[in-house]
Amino acid sequence: MSFIEGRWLFPVAVTLHNLEEAIWLPAWSNHAGKWHRPVSPFAFRFAAAVFTAMAFTVTIWSALAGPESAGTYLLTGFALAMLLNVLAPHLLASVVMRRYMPGLGTAIALNLPVTVMLLRSAFAEGYVRFPVFACYGVIVCVALLASIPVLLAIGEKLTNRSAA
Repeated sequence: MSFIEGRWLFPVAVTLHNLEEAIWLPAWSNHAGKWHRPVSPFAFRFAAAVFTAMAFTVTIWSALAGPESAGTYLLTGFALAMLLNVLAPHLLASVVMRRYMPGLGTAIALNLPVTVMLLRSAFAEGYVRFPVFACYGVIVCVALLASIPVLLAIGEKLTNRSAA
């Protein structure tokens, strides 16, 4: 599958993965210990919705801007983050805890093959070049990781505001 065709699978895989997490992760987080602090369903679903919207946004940006564009590098950086997300925390937490971490199924069945295919085709077809991808990849992974507690905090504030 070409990069042009395959890139549209990325936001679909992210959506289905985030949906699995949104349904089951909040309850799981209450017993996850060091792997995940307890999180309210609304706060987690708010953060998951923002990540899902970001996946669609960078995919559309990539489609409009083309090869070696900021949109394409952001998309492939996001794909790298989702590929790493398969391993940590999903697979690692499930193995260490000997308990299924919500999101593991879609991470392995969807995110793993989609992100590997997307990254392979991006390089093979000249949509990204390694040195630039490496910079974007690190920046996107760090930014996404750093945004998680921020988005969860915003979600908690929105929950508290609506409860008041």
